[in-house]
Amino acid sequence: MSEDKLAPSTGSDVKVPILIGAVVALLGANIYLYTQIDHMKGDLSAFRQNMQSEVASLKESSAVSTQTARRNLTNLKDELESARRQAAMAVGQAKIDAQKHAETLAQKVAVEQAKQTAAVKTELTEAVSNVEKTASTKISEVSTNVDAVKTEVASTKNTLDTTIADLKRVRGDLDGTSSLVATNGKELETLKRLGERNYFEFNLTKSKEPRRIGDVALTLKKTDPKRNKFTIEVVADDKKVEKKDRNINEPIQFYVSKARQPYEVVVNEVRKDQIVGYLASPKVQTSRN
Repeated sequence: MSEDKLAPSTGSDVKVPILIGAVVALLGANIYLYTQIDHMKGDLSAFRQNMQSEVASLKESSAVSTQTARRNLTNLKDELESARRQAAMAVGQAKIDAQKHAETLAQKVAVEQAKQTAAVKTELTEAVSNVEKTASTKISEVSTNVDAVKTEVASTKNTLDTTIADLKRVRGDLDGTSSLVATNGKELETLKRLGERNYFEFNLTKSKEPRRIGDVALTLKKTDPKRNKFTIEVVADDKKVEKKDRNINEPIQFYVSKARQPYEVVVNEVRKDQIVGYLASPKVQTSRN
């Protein structure tokens, strides 16, 4: 076994999984948009039901007012009929007075009836106008919220596309194998959102004892901050391999028995007796046997 390999290279290509990951992220944003629209539709439906209930209540109130007016009108008509009967029975001046009283009552009946009709029409007109204004306001709010969600989704997609474009593809230390490498926290978050691998960030200091990172162990042996170089020891599958004088942002690749794709260690910063970086492991753990 060579010093830099734990198993032969499979030469796997990561282009297709990365594109799939980007599509999944975009689909998730669209699902979020459609969920928000569905919730807004539910709110609008509940609002319309409340408006229907209010109109029904108003109609019931108007019916009560109409019944009261009708009773008053009936009483006045009865009184008018009584007056007319009295006028028919009266003679001389008494007959004239009775006739005048009957005419006065008839005018009162006409005025009362007109007032009640106008009041009911006014109440119904105001109720319909209020319902239309409130519904228009609610629909405008829903439209504004939908536009805001669409803008947020578009912004998220543009940010993701820009960050993916900024990622660098670097050839690893296994023959014919290259991968996307994050050089800072923003780029690492983008790799995580692609969803292809598990990422474990570390801040490793020089020590004689290995430190567990994910399901492997790393030991920092030496650092050279001026040249941005370092030497680490990798322990996986109970096998130990030393990686000497490696550079920052250079994928250190190795295979383990339970995965078809290589593991990668990337160091972004070299300090005195200390390195900062991350371990990337495949999410799909399939035995290479």
